[in-house]
Amino acid sequence: MEVKDITAVKQFLLSLQDSICAGLEEEDGSACFHTDQWDREKGGSGITRVLTDGATIEKGGVNFSHVFGEAMPATATAARPELAGRAYQAMGVSLVIHPRNPFAPTSHANFRLFVAEKSHEEPVWWFGGGFDMTPYYGFEEDCVHWHSVARDRCHGFGDGYYSKFKNWCDEYFHLKHRNESRGIGGLFFDDLNELGFEQTFGFVQSVATGYLEAYRPIVARRKNMPFEENHRRFQEYRRGRYAEFNLVYDRGTVFGLQSGVGRIESILMSLPPVVRWIYDYQAEPGSEEEKLTRYYLKPRDWV
Repeated sequence: MEVKDITAVKQFLLSLQDSICAGLEEEDGSACFHTDQWDREKGGSGITRVLTDGATIEKGGVNFSHVFGEAMPATATAARPELAGRAYQAMGVSLVIHPRNPFAPTSHANFRLFVAEKSHEEPVWWFGGGFDMTPYYGFEEDCVHWHSVARDRCHGFGDGYYSKFKNWCDEYFHLKHRNESRGIGGLFFDDLNELGFEQTFGFVQSVATGYLEAYRPIVARRKNMPFEENHRRFQEYRRGRYAEFNLVYDRGTVFGLQSGVGRIESILMSLPPVVRWIYDYQAEPGSEEEKLTRYYLKPRDWV
């Protein structure tokens, strides 16, 4: 893989960050992303963009980072010991959007490239990423739209990619300690290089540019729906599940913390602004709150 390939990926990711922030600002209509550029003498650099207290988005972060290290972290070599001791670089865009309205879902997306290098050997590279959605109140049409975009963005690439990466997403975004899905899924892929660099990069571009197409229409439908305090309290309760997953299982968070080269404020920007844990919460049978876990948070074929 030539250096120009890495440069092309970096340029795309920076452009992706710009376009997603612009689209979300337009959807919010009242607030702008604060930009925070950071650069470390050793370890890498990045651009953190955070929007807070918007009319639609209570908190959202869209981050770009490009980090380097002399040896792969343990989280990355546990399943691939042949990478131990290799120098690496990793670049990506990661985002989490927490809307204010409880009827508007949280969304997450991440697109990244890893390159592991060793003298006198070919570099080892792979892409990872995808997007997923976490509703607090379920709407069938939102789930169908989200997965329809995911399916369409996989078309023309690897055989069965939508089904494969949809199932992987369902399996990955699962809170094992609660035996519960985090949301309604989407796409998740990692260690992807089977199509060759150019076509794999093309697949990543297809999925990444589909994020706003999947998310904005849903937010537009839900952001002005009237809600009451009990809806808000349930949203904050369910946000606790989001925090639990990101701190315990999320690969990006764990990698960032273990690598020692990430920026903590950027790594933890995914956490919701207001969260509550309610002891032994039990939803009323037949309620919309009960239906969320009984129906929407069960892996199913939405399209």
